[in-house]
Amino acid sequence: MRKKMLVVMIGLVLLSLAAPVLAADEGGAGASGMRDAWKFIAAALVLGVAAFAGAFGQGKAVASACTSMGRNPGAAGPVRITMLLGVAFIESLVIYALVIAFMILGK
Repeated sequence: MRKKMLVVMIGLVLLSLAAPVLAADEGGAGASGMRDAWKFIAAALVLGVAAFAGAFGQGKAVASACTSMGRNPGAAGPVRITMLLGVAFIESLVIYALVIAFMILGK
């Protein structure tokens, strides 16, 4: 329970850091430079968190699949197919994060 609360608190802190980008005015020379800086920080944060979570999820999926194939070698084929499908879905989420980062940067 404590670990979940820590993850929620970190998520809220990260969301509050992105608030100035959404609240910034369009006018002013100084505001434009600061807004661009926040865009780069937000894009880097999105990709960093997604890459970390994707790598962690893929590691857990492959480790669990290897364990189950070792315990039941007869089911290695279906487990391998299911593992590859799961790893592809995990990787697609990281690619979605890359698309979101490009949307943040406006490119």
